[in-house]
Amino acid sequence: MTEKKGLLKRLWHTFRSPSKVAVGVVLVFGFLGGVIFWGGFNTALEVTNTEQFCISCHEMQDNVFVEYRDTIHYANRSGVRASCPDCHVPHEWTHKIVRKIAASKEVWGKITGIIDTPEKFEGHRRHMAEREWQRMKETDSRECRNCHNFDYMDFSVQGTRAAQAHSTSLASGEKTCIDCHKGIAHQLPNMSGVEGF
Repeated sequence: MTEKKGLLKRLWHTFRSPSKVAVGVVLVFGFLGGVIFWGGFNTALEVTNTEQFCISCHEMQDNVFVEYRDTIHYANRSGVRASCPDCHVPHEWTHKIVRKIAASKEVWGKITGIIDTPEKFEGHRRHMAEREWQRMKETDSRECRNCHNFDYMDFSVQGTRAAQAHSTSLASGEKTCIDCHKGIAHQLPNMSGVEGF
């Protein structure tokens, strides 16, 4: 009769040869390396998803952040506040990664000084705003809907014009939030010559 071997003894006999030990070591270190990489990547992703990170460059702090602080999204009677990532970065992981990759263009703009003075910023404001409005239009104002859920709107406490617009245009799917709410958190760029302005 043969004696049953314990788990450690069986593993030792399985990985006794140097080549098998090497494979085991590579697997263990590969797993640990993957965990460390993923943890570091996720941490970096979350750090870049904070208001402090967004306003760490003077282009944002001295321009759009100043404007944003005077809006209802920054301070209101309920104390609920939407910060930069709430409006500009999707919550879902896949969409968030796509947005972060697209944001690398903004980092390039920072590095090359495209908007590093108030005058340059104003010169590019319309292009930047239109690009953001287009992104929001294409996603059906996904980030707005993280907080403003159409299904739970109480039209009876809204103004007449808002209730009318919300109950028709949005309900029919003809429009999305950004169609009517441009400039809700930032100044509108000079839009003279643009239809509707």
